[in-house]
Amino acid sequence: MTPEMIAKARANADRLGAANVEFRLGEIEHLPLPDACADVLASNCVINLLPDKRPAFAEAFRVLRPGGRLVVSDIVSAGPMPDEFKTPELWSACLAGALPEADYLGLIANAGFTSVEVLSKRGWEIAGLFSVTVRAVKPGRG
Repeated sequence: MTPEMIAKARANADRLGAANVEFRLGEIEHLPLPDACADVLASNCVINLLPDKRPAFAEAFRVLRPGGRLVVSDIVSAGPMPDEFKTPELWSACLAGALPEADYLGLIANAGFTSVEVLSKRGWEIAGLFSVTVRAVKPGRG
């Protein structure tokens, strides 16, 4: 999302010898990629920051090739977040934007993805917040 983040990602890829990755500056709701060009999209606690998460999942679906995979890690909640939690500080801390887990998974499925599965879930029972890693597939490849 920032030029500094892109520079750091490229430096890390170079350090690791990862020649099969590409980094582009953009927003997750408006990916700077053509249709059906990617095999895998990964996101780590970014979609959670969006008030409306649907455009992010729609964009992921658009740019993935048939059979492509979406893997996201994000914060979800055990239930609806109280309005008093929706402060700028808690939004920037990736907490206020947490949706109930079933709603979050439903948005992924509603974007057209299949095989939506939670790979891992760990959380804070007292707060009712959980970090989940979810994998989903764009249908279409045999």
